[in-house]
Amino acid sequence: MSQPEITLWSDSSYFSPYVMSAYVALQEKALPFSLQTVDLDGGEHLQPGWRGYALTRRVPLLQHGNFELSESSAITEYLEDVFAPPQWERIYPHDAQKRARARQIQAWIRSDLMPIREQRSTDVVFAGVKKPPLDQAGIASAEKLFAIAGNLLEEGKQNLFGEWCIADTDLALMLNRLVLNGDAVPDALAEYAAFQWQRASVQRYVALSAKRKG
Repeated sequence: MSQPEITLWSDSSYFSPYVMSAYVALQEKALPFSLQTVDLDGGEHLQPGWRGYALTRRVPLLQHGNFELSESSAITEYLEDVFAPPQWERIYPHDAQKRARARQIQAWIRSDLMPIREQRSTDVVFAGVKKPPLDQAGIASAEKLFAIAGNLLEEGKQNLFGEWCIADTDLALMLNRLVLNGDAVPDALAEYAAFQWQRASVQRYVALSAKRKG
């Protein structure tokens, strides 16, 4: 029996870190899907008669047949549940405690570190824009990120849990908000972010934003 069609809704610039997380998950699962975009900056989703997703006006949004789901970490967990290993590739650790930790990291990145997200928006990551120096709140937030990420990563490890999971992509993107702006980042964390950024699924998403920018 064939699977229902999958559609992923994105911002039209492909600058969303959360769309990236869902996109990478779909790529890693090797699932066929189509992409739809909405011009959020232009207010396309607010226009009368706009025919997009009905449940929410946020991206990413996953459509799987008649089912719609928003919020990127909910999407990645859904994909892991529905397209489960061993038939499909794993995007969360097998071990229950490591899997819980990966979800904790995802939730933390999405709910904390607001000064970094405000002062190092993703146009730094996807469009090469350079931002002014961090203010005191930004510096404090960066120091918090470095301390926690440093504790999460065992010395010399290239992945959080010995093998790649979706939380690696999310953490690397947060670090790259600083790395790609030229901010001072501890060498081990900069190397980790650079290594994660070369993953094929990540580079496919980066290419989408580069193509849109061009």
